[in-house]
Amino acid sequence: MTRTAIIAGSGGLAAALVAVLAERPLVCALDGFSPEGVVPDQVFRIERLALFLRWLEDQGISRVAFVGAVQRPRLDPSLFDPATAQMVPRLLAAMQGGDDATLREVLAIFGECGFVIAGVADLAPGLVPGPGLLAGTLGPRDEADAQRAADIVAALGAVDVGQGCVVAQGLCLGAETLAGTDAMLAQVALLGALRPDPAQGRGLYYKAAKPGQDLRIDLPTLGPQTVQAAARAGLGGIAFQAGAVICLDLAAMQALADQTGLFLWAR
Repeated sequence: MTRTAIIAGSGGLAAALVAVLAERPLVCALDGFSPEGVVPDQVFRIERLALFLRWLEDQGISRVAFVGAVQRPRLDPSLFDPATAQMVPRLLAAMQGGDDATLREVLAIFGECGFVIAGVADLAPGLVPGPGLLAGTLGPRDEADAQRAADIVAALGAVDVGQGCVVAQGLCLGAETLAGTDAMLAQVALLGALRPDPAQGRGLYYKAAKPGQDLRIDLPTLGPQTVQAAARAGLGGIAFQAGAVICLDLAAMQALADQTGLFLWAR
């Protein structure tokens, strides 16, 4: 029998995943990045990673899923156990290569310990919509803006920067950085006269995985608050890469899109 552990970061994704799984998984959280809506069964630190991996084995865990948002934690050298200390050089080397390199190294470590890595789409495919127009209507201007945005996100992703941007009438009004989606959309809302005439196309927010990204981990995530933020920014809709973006509470997202006149497009 397969027993699953969720390695959770902040946000509501862990709770959403727990809610749709037939059997409750073990929920583990990185210290300082507690998930919302679910109480972790275990909190761990990177400095004790080897001990944590051994604990998972003792609990009979054979499959793990990484969900939620984390940032690189500050490491306390005084807390390293001997086994984890041996992992430090490879972890530090990976961190120098950026977030994607770090995530790949973490996956490698868990895989070397015998754990199967499951993606959200594997465990709960309903949270990762396939292609289709999910709310509202599209026009040729929206389709052109989506293609332009996809090209921009692919270029940013190639250098490990962001997973989203805002485009209106072919102009990039904002790109996602460390501050995240809400900060970017709030900035777009303040552009005023700098943005093109909305009568010719209000623009869209686009979200996608990075080129070559391992879709088992760190999938981009949208939720009802994203729809609200896009509406406040005066956009016409949200487009995203089908099969590679998590939608938290899709029904609520669709209802909000209908209320605010936005489209939702899994592209």
